[in-house]
Amino acid sequence: MDDVFWPLSLRLLPDVTLGDGLLLFGPLAFGAVEPWSIFLMEAGSAALFLLWIAKQVLEGEMKIRWNPLFLPMAVFGLLIVSQLVFRMTAYRHDTVSLALLYLSYALLCFLAGQTLIKGSQARSLALVFSLYGAAMSGFALLQGISSNGRLYWIRQPRMGGWIYGPYVNHNHYAGLMEMLVPIPLVLSLTHLASSRARAVAAAAAAVMAGTIFLSGSRGGMLAIVAEFIILATLLVKQKRSLRTAMGVGLFLVIVVGLLTWIGGAELSKRIATVGASHSEITSNVRTNINRDGLKMFLKKPVLGWGLGTFPVVYPQFRTFYTNFFVNEAHNDYLQLLVEMGLLGFGTMLWFLVTIYTRGVKKMKNWTAEISGAVTLACMLGLSGILVHSAVDFNLQIPANAALFYVLCTIAASEPFAQPARKRRAVRSTPPEDVPASQEALHQPATNF
Repeated sequence: MDDVFWPLSLRLLPDVTLGDGLLLFGPLAFGAVEPWSIFLMEAGSAALFLLWIAKQVLEGEMKIRWNPLFLPMAVFGLLIVSQLVFRMTAYRHDTVSLALLYLSYALLCFLAGQTLIKGSQARSLALVFSLYGAAMSGFALLQGISSNGRLYWIRQPRMGGWIYGPYVNHNHYAGLMEMLVPIPLVLSLTHLASSRARAVAAAAAAVMAGTIFLSGSRGGMLAIVAEFIILATLLVKQKRSLRTAMGVGLFLVIVVGLLTWIGGAELSKRIATVGASHSEITSNVRTNINRDGLKMFLKKPVLGWGLGTFPVVYPQFRTFYTNFFVNEAHNDYLQLLVEMGLLGFGTMLWFLVTIYTRGVKKMKNWTAEISGAVTLACMLGLSGILVHSAVDFNLQIPANAALFYVLCTIAASEPFAQPARKRRAVRSTPPEDVPASQEALHQPATNF
């Protein structure tokens, strides 16, 4: 049982333990969008990197595990440096500030690639994220029922917002849950846990998914439905068993029951307006921003206006009147085009193609292997947030972006190492010579 709770154990490396804590801290700090929380993320990731180096020095060797995502990440970093060196950014201060934040993401990804290498660690991380997501969704439900318009019932947002959970913007809460829901959901459909544990995981996933709908985020609703469709397609293609069908059925019953009980008529009205105008930003305004953003891109199509400069440059191109400060493009892809040009956008496509190419190869036996299950959960979460990013700016929120990039690193990494005892057992008897009655002896451990 010690391995299951390794992130909470003082026996293990501080870079692993604190790295998890840094990812969990961000959402609780309102998404880590304020200067103090951004500083803590940057300083924390730097401190963890130094701890990792110190450990390597003490052990007398420097072992670096390569991840194919490191190369497009390095190229993206060089593009940012080029903007600064050749003064191609519209506002140097903002580019430097956001570059430091991206550096912290890169350090977290690097550390995840170096420290998350064992199957037991992956199980533990999945457990931690599942418990964290369930607790977060429970808090969001409670807050939704008894909200007084303040974060944690205490802090009044300075510029208003649609509060849900610890986020000022309900869309960003939905973005977090889109990445966390697949973890317990995939677990509930595998052979990696007992029947009771799978039922609990399905219930946790259902509550978490239900809060996405209850948050009122229409982009979140579209994203989680996209995840369900991908998973359902995979299950149909693989012709899963009756037990799998029962797990999915339990999940759907809990989701529908929760939505009916708490959401009521208000939720029905919200779902009916998917694709219509948003209360935060009307469809006409969104269309105008997209059109203006394309004009910005065409003005500097190669290397863009500079990382983080969209809100500085946009007023020159705005074609409509508004009292609001347009700080983001409400479309992560368009904002990347504007700030980093075709070179940055092409690097992002390289990054994503690498993830999906690597991830698909690891998912073949996801119901029985921890590497496949974790990869599938990561890729479902990434797919959801990528759908949502077409209509929102989740990847401009540090807490969500940090989790996104770490999940990307895990999805593209090498399969997790299994204990030597299990590897020897598998090698001792060729697969074709194993009697059907002994096949279970060679399956991965199921004590999640």
